[in-house]
Amino acid sequence: MKKLSQSTMLKYDREHIWHPYSSMIDPLTVYPVVSASGVYLKLADGRELIDGMSSWWSVIHGYNHPRLNSAAHAQIDTMAHVMFGGLTHWPATELASRLVRLTPAPQEKVFFSDSGSVSVEVAIKMAIQFWQSRGQTKKYKLLSLRHGYHGDTSGAMSVCDPVTGMHELFTGILPKHYFADAPCCGFDDPWDEQDIASLASILEDHNDEIAAVIMEPIVQGAGGMRFYSPQYLRRTRQLCDRYEVLLILDEIATGFGRTGTLFACEQAGIAPDIMCLGKALTGGYMTLAVTLTTTAVSDAISNDGKGVFMHGPTFMGNPLACAIANASIDLLMEGPWQQSIKCIEQWLRSGLSPCTQLERVVDVRILGTIGVVELDRPVDMRRAQHRFVDKGVWIRPFGKLLYIMPPYIITEQQLAQLTSAIVETIEEGITL
Repeated sequence: MKKLSQSTMLKYDREHIWHPYSSMIDPLTVYPVVSASGVYLKLADGRELIDGMSSWWSVIHGYNHPRLNSAAHAQIDTMAHVMFGGLTHWPATELASRLVRLTPAPQEKVFFSDSGSVSVEVAIKMAIQFWQSRGQTKKYKLLSLRHGYHGDTSGAMSVCDPVTGMHELFTGILPKHYFADAPCCGFDDPWDEQDIASLASILEDHNDEIAAVIMEPIVQGAGGMRFYSPQYLRRTRQLCDRYEVLLILDEIATGFGRTGTLFACEQAGIAPDIMCLGKALTGGYMTLAVTLTTTAVSDAISNDGKGVFMHGPTFMGNPLACAIANASIDLLMEGPWQQSIKCIEQWLRSGLSPCTQLERVVDVRILGTIGVVELDRPVDMRRAQHRFVDKGVWIRPFGKLLYIMPPYIITEQQLAQLTSAIVETIEEGITL
């Protein structure tokens, strides 16, 4: 088949392809990528962009990594896919073994799925089925946090912030859950017990209805890139234990080192009853996610008379994705990932510090490899995206936020180009 010219491709794309969170009537400009290597995206016009987004936070080792390429080639020559119902294979078993070993105890059971949103759906169903199996049929509600984000499928949408989140349009058709006020104490702030009052009050009043609390540990991602105190997480764990409610932690964005610990919940020294992982799991090569849980949860579900958990994605445990995930985890654990993340955190603090003096900036916050600049009004996406590309960087703002979550292999000089682009673009004026 003859390859389309660039102009023809872009015209077809504009007329027929619906990109994430976009309009088909007045779509944003898209930039054709022809290759990617290390931290660079190469555009069709020859320009190279330093990727500050890690392709939505997943490409932690950079693009086109020889170790991950080798793992993909070796597995695809053997078996690209096989159904997981009634069959198993080495890549999935090896990956499960690694995850059980690395995640905080007592995560012992591993359920594979094909995206982060689906792993959240699985977690919700696990929590509800757990209580159903124990005869507590009233416990089918979830308690989530305002400013939270957990995905775009129906169950996941139902536990995203119902007002400030991106799914307000669907509020009328989604299950109704409880929402506690978002934490106000920042990551390094002194603890204020009042911060947990809203969540504690809802649990005290409605624990007989609530199957689980679900939250993003330490970092609320797409709901506002907010960092909160580890003590909030510790108190949540205590309250869940007191009121007999399960705790689901959505580590899809924070897992595999983003905050400076392998998993964000380790910042608080606690473990959940159910944990969701995705994004960086395969180093950004393949779509894969997992939901881990305890033996107590799996035993209850398995002993309810039916003996089965009611979920089974077609591409569950895909061998190709699992093989790459194994290589990605090995690559991370063999390297000085903690030192790399500390360096990136220091470089972010230095590079973004000038933003604190700029007129439109409300806050600058940094944790691990996450750097966030919050403005006092929404960013003009069209102008901002064009200016960032002209400066040789790929940064994707949303709402009032300019943020970066670069690959762990980024150098100080490359990161300085990203942070300088943010400072300059704010100075030039990009708000609506």
